[in-house]
Amino acid sequence: MMFQLYGETGVTQILGWVLVFAGLIIMNEIGRRTKFGGILVFAIIPLVLTAYFIAIQIGAHTGAAWALGTQTYMYMNGWFHYAKLYAADIGCVGFMMLKYRWGIGAKEWFKPWPFVIVGINILIAVGSDIESAVKGFMAGGLAGGWWASNEGVFLYGGWWNIVNAIAGLINIMCMTGWWGIYSSKKDKDMLWPDMTVWFIVAYDVWNFEYTYCNLPTHTWYCGVALLLAPTFANALWNKGGWIQNRANTLAIWCMFAQVVPMFQLSDTFSVLPVVYGGAQKHGVTAHQMYKAAMDVYNTHGDAAAAIAKFGIKANPTMQGVWALLALAANVICISVIIKRSIEQHKNPYTNEIFAGTKDYEEAMARRA
Repeated sequence: MMFQLYGETGVTQILGWVLVFAGLIIMNEIGRRTKFGGILVFAIIPLVLTAYFIAIQIGAHTGAAWALGTQTYMYMNGWFHYAKLYAADIGCVGFMMLKYRWGIGAKEWFKPWPFVIVGINILIAVGSDIESAVKGFMAGGLAGGWWASNEGVFLYGGWWNIVNAIAGLINIMCMTGWWGIYSSKKDKDMLWPDMTVWFIVAYDVWNFEYTYCNLPTHTWYCGVALLLAPTFANALWNKGGWIQNRANTLAIWCMFAQVVPMFQLSDTFSVLPVVYGGAQKHGVTAHQMYKAAMDVYNTHGDAAAAIAKFGIKANPTMQGVWALLALAANVICISVIIKRSIEQHKNPYTNEIFAGTKDYEEAMARRA
């Protein structure tokens, strides 16, 4: 098993996952089906939240107890959290511009925007993997070691991070047909038909490993539920719209997590992966480890000594297994792309090379 999902809280942990999965799908449907829904979810709500975030910063600066006591200020006040939220939302707005052909969204040169924004996000993740590997090597040598991130998480970095970083770089090259961006009938979706199941599987396996290694205490939600929601929608009713689904659900999750971070840290809903060996046995919670990790980060303390006090022993086996799966999935994907490119005598980035495949044709059948 990859997660310590059993015991007294097993039912609520599963319930939490179902709520997140269903909530992401419902909010994505609201955001994608109409212009008003998209503006509401990806413009109005973010503007309201921005006002709330600014009020928190002003209140905290003046020592206001209400601001200092908010979950956002206590657990999500780092620049990275805000950057991730707004980067995701900017991507969604850009996709809406393409879908509805608003402003520069109607220009041919803007069509590679999905590739650019996704590529940037993958590169950020690759950087995080490399950082974790370096700090793990510094802490424990080639076998890896514990370190505490500025997000209050004990991470066990090692060779698996390097392998997954390589998989991420290959994954960028697996995005083909950059100019093949279309609007669906009734403008419900932005379609990228050449982004077929080959890429989706390679991306999902890679991104799951990224969250498992770098956001382990959140992976049950931002790794499993958040990745399956857009894939589920693409498979059943929104063929060709996976990248739009992915951006939408990511932005929605980031907004929720920024306002209610204790959902995934609470004793009721949090789920710990098996890298924290023995955590379940010793009754250790994600919230307890968060506080300890922040202490280590702020004082430059010994992460290994701090986490050992919980009776936890590192078990990175699944991190290594998934890293190899991520690399294999992306090598297979890029191999298929190279093979089809050679056979068709086409540049896979300026041309669509999956024409004729089931995924591609089903997506194109939805084109306006």
